Amino acid sequence: MRAVFVTVSVLAMMLYAAPPADADVTAFVGANAIPSNRPVWGFAAGLSLLVIGFEFEFSDTAADEMAGAPGLRTGMFNLLLQTPFGVSGLQFYGTVGGGIYQEGGGGLEEINAGSNAGVGVKIAVAGPLRIRLDYRVFTLRGSPQVARHQRLYAGLNLGF
Repeated sequence: MRAVFVTVSVLAMMLYAAPPADADVTAFVGANAIPSNRPVWGFAAGLSLLVIGFEFEFSDTAADEMAGAPGLRTGMFNLLLQTPFGVSGLQFYGTVGGGIYQEGGGGLEEINAGSNAGVGVKIAVAGPLRIRLDYRVFTLRGSPQVARHQRLYAGLNLGF
C-alpha cells in the first residue's frame, strides 16, 4: 500500500511540475521576395512546450507572370526553438522544418518536398494578442523554376 501511495504521489508531483502547453494561431500577409516581390498570405497553428514548439504552416504566394515569377504554395511542419518567456514583450524564435510545395507559372507545375529555416519575433500587444514578424528561406527539391524563395511576413497571433 505504501508503494502505491509513493508512486501516485511522485506521478502527481511530476504532472504538477510539468510546464503548461501553450497553443497559438497566426494569420499573416507579406511578400515573397525571390525572384520578384509578390504578395503572400497564410496561416499557422502551433503548440509550445516552454522552449520547444511545433507548428504547421500553410502559405500561398501569387504568381507574377510579367516578371516570370512562379506562384508557390507550401505546407510545412516546423520545429521552433524560442525564448521561454517574453523579454519586454518580445519572444524571439528560430524555426526549421519541411513539407510539400506546389510551384506553378508559365505553364509549368512542380509538386515535391521542400524545407525551410527562419527567425522571428512575437510582440505582445494586449492579453493573448501578439504581432508576429517572420523571415523564412525555403529550399525546394525536384525541378522547381526557382529553387530558393525568401519570405517576410507580419501576422496577428492569438495565444490560448
